[in-house]
Amino acid sequence: MAYTSEVVSTTPFPGQKPGTSGLRKPTGTFQTPNYTENFVQSTLAAIGDKLSGATLVVGGDGRFFMREAVGLIVQIAAANGVGKLIIGQNGLLSTPAVSCLIRKRQAAGGIILTASHNPGGPNGDFGIKYNTGNGGPAPEAITNKIYEHSEKITEYKICRGLQVDLNRIGTTEFKVDGRTFTVEVTDSVDDYLNLMKDIFDFAAIKKLLDGGLKVVINAMHGVMGPYVKRVFHQELGVELDSCLNCDPSEDFGGHHPDPNLTYAADLVDLMKKGTYGFGAAFDGDGDRNMLLGQNAFFVNPSDSVAVISANAACIPYFQRKPVAGLARSMPTSGAMDRVASIDGVKMYEVPTGWKFFGNLMDAGRLSICGEESFGTGSDHIREKDGMWAVLAWLSILASRGQSMEQVLQDHWRKYGRNFFTRWDFEGVPDEPATKWMENLRDMVSAEKVKDLVGKSFSKGGKTFTVSEADDYRYTDPIENRLTTKQGVRMIFDHGSRAIFRLSGTSSQGKTVRMYIDSFESDQSKYGMDSQEALRPLVEIALEVSRFKETTGVEKPTVIT
Repeated sequence: MAYTSEVVSTTPFPGQKPGTSGLRKPTGTFQTPNYTENFVQSTLAAIGDKLSGATLVVGGDGRFFMREAVGLIVQIAAANGVGKLIIGQNGLLSTPAVSCLIRKRQAAGGIILTASHNPGGPNGDFGIKYNTGNGGPAPEAITNKIYEHSEKITEYKICRGLQVDLNRIGTTEFKVDGRTFTVEVTDSVDDYLNLMKDIFDFAAIKKLLDGGLKVVINAMHGVMGPYVKRVFHQELGVELDSCLNCDPSEDFGGHHPDPNLTYAADLVDLMKKGTYGFGAAFDGDGDRNMLLGQNAFFVNPSDSVAVISANAACIPYFQRKPVAGLARSMPTSGAMDRVASIDGVKMYEVPTGWKFFGNLMDAGRLSICGEESFGTGSDHIREKDGMWAVLAWLSILASRGQSMEQVLQDHWRKYGRNFFTRWDFEGVPDEPATKWMENLRDMVSAEKVKDLVGKSFSKGGKTFTVSEADDYRYTDPIENRLTTKQGVRMIFDHGSRAIFRLSGTSSQGKTVRMYIDSFESDQSKYGMDSQEALRPLVEIALEVSRFKETTGVEKPTVIT
């Protein structure tokens, strides 16, 4: 059947500025007439000349309003001259799977419908994110273009009558304005699963599990449900009742789909019973992971990526392609730095945001990277990848014949231990949060930082002296582009750090994050609880930053 597109007049909506992970707003905002249409049109306009006849990948995490948004993207893409869309069955694709498909199919890019670990549902959040042809998040040059178009948009193109059955796998061709427009609905898991089977030795992992290691995997009612069933149940033989919450839900079962000790407390409680030796949880769109050992032994994400880096030779992918370099986001602990230093591998520190890793990967300088926010990955795609991290750990356990806790204890004995914690204060009102950040930046400004450096603070019988302080800035070694205002750092003697940031992932209010990192070489202290070990420095950081006095907020929402 032939279709004709139409042009619809519209007016701009304020604030359609994508952050490091796309545009995130309350779901009701995206449901406002023309709001989603405007942003999709602005995204396509930012692609520019490459759009005509291009192939784009589309998928999301299954949250409320996703199917409607996919329908709008189909109609707007058809009207704007896109040649082909590849869409996950039922609209579902994990964020790592989108990156995989973009790269495998050599697509021009992809549109991901997710607000990641933010709650979903009619009263939750929704998000739209554009990934470029390398499979990674759009760089600032493109997100700025999207925002510029959204600020001056006067019309969008749409082919209203065109409908696609997202439930049925197959390819359909349409005639739109005399051009051929193709939609392929593909299995959500197949291509990604094949990539994992190329990277890891599934037979070795299955032997480990058949040998008695009991695992439990929690998909948290997000997009990872189908992936967990295929990988762990069908491929690795894990009992189906050990694959939890695998039915994607529009509101994630009424829960917060964030895999941390607070929001995945049910998994923590289950692991405390001692039945399982390995537990994992994923966030809504599958790019983040939490790992637990027997009796709920918590593997801090900063330690996780350091251990994977130190044991990369346990993974067939890195046996074929030796590690070129390691990288972490600036707030992530220095545990990975210790691995790089002792093992003689190039190390990079970058701002928060996966796109900064992507440039290094595309230049062949980076193989393994991670963020303290439960994101871990490698150069197999250009996104953080929760399933990859879980399979990497199982590969290490299979190769070493140890428990997770034994692997960590050996790691600390060789490299030392970085005690690390992150305190999240969610929903802080905009004005006091912004004022607090401005005060911190002023404190470390060129004019005033001299008053801070050299100053000593004491708590709990410990004294810390500030050796340097700044507002972190980064010059990309590939593009030579400067990125500023990435977080205020206070670095103390012996390498301890306190870092303060405003997160860009919240749709309402501000999320304030405080990161505390302290290296310890005394093996007798490795068994200490992180919160206990870091309490003096936490109290100093709160006092020096004047957080409570400025914001009026007393307690964190989440402690990791």
